[in-house]
Amino acid sequence: MHALDTLLQREQNERDQAQALLRLAEESMQRAQQQARQLAAYRVDYQARWATEFSQGATMQILLCYRSFMQRLDQAVKQQTQLAEQAGAQVARAREQLLQREQRLASVLKMIERQCAELQRAGRRHEQKHNDELAQRMHQRRATDIGPLPAAWP
Repeated sequence: MHALDTLLQREQNERDQAQALLRLAEESMQRAQQQARQLAAYRVDYQARWATEFSQGATMQILLCYRSFMQRLDQAVKQQTQLAEQAGAQVARAREQLLQREQRLASVLKMIERQCAELQRAGRRHEQKHNDELAQRMHQRRATDIGPLPAAWP
């Protein structure tokens, strides 16, 4: 039973670690998604701000700088979106790992439950055997104390 207790403790620790890793992965994914949203919103704001500037007229130099910055901003949004997707995939892997750990823990708990039930059954069998032996001895003792019954005894 000690070995099962040790196994149970190990499985619980591994499940707890998997839960912690899932929480970290979810936090990382949320940060990455938030940053991607912020970059996309900044891009929209920047584009809207410069649209009004360009409606009033702008030099070729300013237009080239705007396009260059928008390309870099588009690339940053794309990269951050990819990071958010990768973080989402990491969350999925962490969830799968947690599920596996929970299943292993459930298996160990079931094994312990079965062993406890078997120990209880063995204890009941032992107690029944002891009671049967005790009853047999008492019956033999009474038979010895009383002696044989007369033939006319009903």
